[in-house]
Amino acid sequence: MVFDISVAMTWILFLALFPITFYWLRRAWRIVVHKDLSEVALKRGESPVNPAKYAPYAVAINLVGSAVLMYVVFGVVSATLAYETWSAIAGSTIWLKLILDFALSRHAHFAVKTKKPTNAAGLKKKP
Repeated sequence: MVFDISVAMTWILFLALFPITFYWLRRAWRIVVHKDLSEVALKRGESPVNPAKYAPYAVAINLVGSAVLMYVVFGVVSATLAYETWSAIAGSTIWLKLILDFALSRHAHFAVKTKKPTNAAGLKKKP
């Protein structure tokens, strides 16, 4: 085996699976056990109005993502997953988890802003 950039990137991806899995499991643990809702559906570092409503979805996203990454780690260590397979699963899982967290945060912070009524000249009416 020749050490080149692809081998280095493969090792970086594989070694990154450990802290990513730990971090996602820790987030789920904090939400479920410690009832810490400070990391649920954050948008610009701010929690939604009712984070308890979105906590089950955040827990599910974190648990499923970490379970898939644990499967990948055990598959690589036991040599049951080929390189193309485990790298595709790991990469897709990481991106999908990021996208789902983003969608959850935007859904949790969704608010319809109403316009103030204006008159014919386009000036705002006084209440």
